[in-house]
Amino acid sequence: MKALVLAAGMGERLRPLTDLMPKPMLELGGHPLIHYPLAMLRSAGITEVAINVHHLAAVVQRGLGDGSALGLRITYAPEPVLLGTGGPLGSLRDFLGGNEKTFVIANSDTIIDLDLRAMIAFHRDRAALATIALFHPANLDYYSRLEIDAGKKLRRMRLLAGRDPLRYDDYPPALDDAVAASLSPFMYCGVIVAESAILDLIPPATRWSLMEGLFAPMVARAQSVFGYVHTGYFRTMDDLKSYDALKAEFASSPPKLFPV
Repeated sequence: MKALVLAAGMGERLRPLTDLMPKPMLELGGHPLIHYPLAMLRSAGITEVAINVHHLAAVVQRGLGDGSALGLRITYAPEPVLLGTGGPLGSLRDFLGGNEKTFVIANSDTIIDLDLRAMIAFHRDRAALATIALFHPANLDYYSRLEIDAGKKLRRMRLLAGRDPLRYDDYPPALDDAVAASLSPFMYCGVIVAESAILDLIPPATRWSLMEGLFAPMVARAQSVFGYVHTGYFRTMDDLKSYDALKAEFASSPPKLFPV
């Protein structure tokens, strides 16, 4: 199985740190941030990984090399112009759509103790086209809402369009009131398991968003998209404040994560 780790972003909310160091390579707990999702993938037996790069790409490539020091084989996908979270799927179609029909997409700024093997088994048991890792934070209104039914199928995506007032773009745009009331809302927590068949559904644009451009329309069409609920450790490094908080947490009580 192969994986794509998204690492091309500018990290603008972490400036001035990211003026000289790309976000995936910022240090946390003695390791670059990107080591944590890479360790999660390796723990599930995934050793062939593509990483898209843009901002300070050479720093990422020098820091990780060919991946052999991490027990991986890394393929880099440079983006001279940013392609969004979905764009890399087009340029990596041959890499991701080979003999192995299932692949994983992971964010480079997610720190999570997700049992990826169990998530892949969940995905296959349901013959899903895509399975999205979900989490229920204390501040759900800060995020887009991904809503699942009792069988864990994603029935609606409410993509955050504004916070003041709170506004969403809904996929599907209308849902029976009784059905809507029965759904459980979560946020996306940075990992997706997908079948290569979804590569035939990607939009023609070169720059596009995974959620808005692919998975939300799939949910609107009632295609086989499921949510895998994670209840363990989950953190993201969104800005300078959250970075400082994470550094303090790792210094005082480091979480039990996959060996990096």
